[in-house]
This record gives sequence, C-alpha cells and structure tokens, in this order.
Amino acid sequence: MDQENVDRSEGYGERLLGLLLDRVRQMPPQLIAPLVAEEVGRMGGRDVSILLQDYAQETLVPLPGKGLVVGQPEPVADSPAWRSFLRGEVVEVPQHPSGVRMYLPLLDGSDQVGVMTLTLDTVRDDDRRLLRRLGGLVADMLVTKNAYTDQFFQARRREPMSVSAEIQWSLLPPLSMSMPQIALAGILEPAYRVAGDSFDYALNDTILHVAVIDAMGHGLDAATMATVAIGAYRHARRVFVSLAEKYGFMDDAISRQFGPDHFVTAQLMHLNVTTGRMELVNAGHPAPLLIRERRVVQQLESATTLPVGFGGEAPRVSEHILRPGDRVLFFSDGIIEEHVSGGASFGEERLIRCIDHLGRRPSEGIRADLRRLSHTLKRERGGHTSDDATLFMIEWRGGPADPLGVID
Repeated sequence: MDQENVDRSEGYGERLLGLLLDRVRQMPPQLIAPLVAEEVGRMGGRDVSILLQDYAQETLVPLPGKGLVVGQPEPVADSPAWRSFLRGEVVEVPQHPSGVRMYLPLLDGSDQVGVMTLTLDTVRDDDRRLLRRLGGLVADMLVTKNAYTDQFFQARRREPMSVSAEIQWSLLPPLSMSMPQIALAGILEPAYRVAGDSFDYALNDTILHVAVIDAMGHGLDAATMATVAIGAYRHARRVFVSLAEKYGFMDDAISRQFGPDHFVTAQLMHLNVTTGRMELVNAGHPAPLLIRERRVVQQLESATTLPVGFGGEAPRVSEHILRPGDRVLFFSDGIIEEHVSGGASFGEERLIRCIDHLGRRPSEGIRADLRRLSHTLKRERGGHTSDDATLFMIEWRGGPADPLGVID
C-alpha cells in the first residue's frame, strides 16, 4: 500500500485531528500554520495556503509560514476563495490536467476566520468530512493562538492603523454569529481609523443583548469614551439588570469619568429569540430599520432619551414583534451624515434606496449581505468615510424554544 493510501485509510482522520490537538497545545503561534501544512501533506495534500480576511473586509490575505504557499491577496470578487469564505461552505475546483483545488471555510463556531486552500489528486467523501473538521480545528487554533501573537494581526492589516482603531478592534466581539434562531453581523468603517463607534452583543439563554454606540469626537478621546461605555454596558449586562438600568449604568460611568460636556449616543436592545419580541432604548441614536422580505418597511422609531452621559431620566422602552426572516439594521450617523457631491448629506432615504436595491439580489447570508451593503454605501459616498460609520444587522429566524431540537 503506497503512502497516500496509508495516510488516507480508515481511521486516519481521527489520528490526524488527535495529533494536531496533542501537538498544538504548547506550540508557538508561528508554527501552527507550518504544522497544518505538514499534516495535510501526510494525507496527500499539497500547495496549502491559509487566507485571512483583512480588517476592511476587502481582501483575503495569505498567512506566511514554512510549507505554505504565499501568493497575492485575493480582492473581493466572485472567486472560489470568497465564495467559500462568505457562504461558509467547501468549494471544489477541478485542476488541469489533474487534481482538485479545495477551498475550506475556517469557522470558529459560526464566525468566519478565513479560508484554507489545498490540492488533492482525488477527493473522496471521507476526505470531505475530514477536511471540514480540519477547517474547524485550524480556525480554533488560529483564534486561540491569536491572543499570544501579533503575527495574525500583522497579516490582516493592509495599511497603517491608528491607535484608536487598535483599541476599538481589541474591544469588539466576533463580527458575526449564526445560530438556529438568530444571526448577526457587524462592520466598522473606516477600518483603520475608526475611533468612537463600537458594538457589543451576547446571547444569554433566550435573550440576545445588543448595544451599538457612537462616542462624540475623534481619535483617542472618542476611543477612550467608547471603551468606558462598552465596559459599563458589559458590567450591567452581566449583573442581569433591565434595559433601562443598563442605560443608567452607562450614563453614570460616562458622566463620572468625563464630565457633563461629553456624551455617547446608543441603541440598546433585548431580543427574545424564541418569540421575536424586541425591546429598544434609543439614546440619541439614529432609529434602526426593519427589513422584511428584503425591503425596508419601517423605521423603528421610539421615544428618545438623552445621550449617555447627560444624566437623562429613566428611558422609555419601546417594544416590537419580529416575524421569522425579519432583519433589523442599526447604523451610526456617520453613514447618513457623510457629505456627497454637491455638499448634501447622504441621508436616510438614500440609505434605504441602497438597501432595497441590493434586496433584489438573492441573499448570500447576513454577513455577505452586510459586507456588500457596506461597500456599496462607501462607493455611493465617493469611496471615502470622513466619520465613523457602523453597520450592525440582526436576523431573527424563529424556530423551536429548544435549539437542541434542530441539531442533527
């Protein structure tokens, strides 16, 4: 039996994944990718590349390392790598004169980390199952080891990044999440200079908690305020207080730390993922948009309390009921207040027209749809963003009260 048949025989997959787990625990971060390339070679794979998304979500950039093929960054296009990344699925491309190029999504849970590519002479069903599992394990290893190194950050950074942006990116949760009942995605612009915009979320039991904020000002002052606001929000969320009380925690933290002349606008949300019942508190932020059947049907207006930091009264909480498939888009004022040709503001009506126009195309999933919307809006604004511009979208899918009931 030749080497390829030995390495791809029954039981090899379990041995490969087990070997990777055993070896990776105390391995330096820079050796993770070479280890993966080595083990892929044992199963007959070759030309291994690991591609990570850059911070602006415009290219997939190769991770350097011994044994890896390091080519040019892949720009956003209808390429096999981008299809695999955005859709979270394995893509196979036959090679001439022989072999199959495999594009494997690197999924940490449901958050897309990047894509791993490799070539096999032949691909069997057992290989496909093994490679899907390998992709998940590689994603987990990259995310875990990322905390110990700057290597992955440096690969993803395509231009100089401001100190305020460094702070904001370190503050963010994963940019996407997908569960049977709920999916969400967020994006920050300008990726390398963002300062005061941020968002945070947590799914605790049946309640999705969301905060989208915009701290006044620019640069480090805004980033510092955003850090305090998100820290106060997380503290309040973790001691199980109401939506209105979360506002109070954040308001007190900002006013005590920065005084009466500083503020943060915010949208705070609770969504019951089993019923679709949503609660909103609007602290001086643009009203979110309800998207139903791929079109904007309503601005979710609510009584607006004072921005965080101004000592406003306890906010009024508005309630809305979502239908399965509904999406809610949160955005900061940098989206609509950007000046375009002629000096006019971009405006909410133009934002809504862009959403409705893109809604004519089939959905590729919430993250791909939001990325396309963000890039479309940037082009409509003339290719630049002078203020922070945040998009954050949730999709309520409905479903059983017990999510375990849908796992096969």
